Amino acid sequence: MKRLVLRQKTFFITKHFKFYIMAVIFNASIDVTKIDKTKLINGKKGTWLPITVTINDELDDFDNQGSITIQQSKEERDRKDKKTYLGNGRVAWCNDQIANLTPTGGAKNSEKQGDDLPF
Repeated sequence: MKRLVLRQKTFFITKHFKFYIMAVIFNASIDVTKIDKTKLINGKKGTWLPITVTINDELDDFDNQGSITIQQSKEERDRKDKKTYLGNGRVAWCNDQIANLTPTGGAKNSEKQGDDLPF
């Protein structure tokens, strides 16, 4: 069973709760061949690629905890364009605001685990 233990700092702002994770080291690998060259931004101090890092509250079948995609513009999100996934990764360290997830050992190990549901 996948499980997340979360210790959070919650701040009440108007009618919304906002959760803060103060410090996380996220190790990942990306496939550079998937980078759309038209998304690169040439700046004074280099060439930049705007990305989005998503950290999930559950592990996937390969024990990854998050993904990296190329950032989408508002117009692309409104059109529901498909995201360009560059890679996946795992939380390597956090400052005790979130806890590590228990690895499943991949798809093979999760198949061996029994279903403990009563129905």
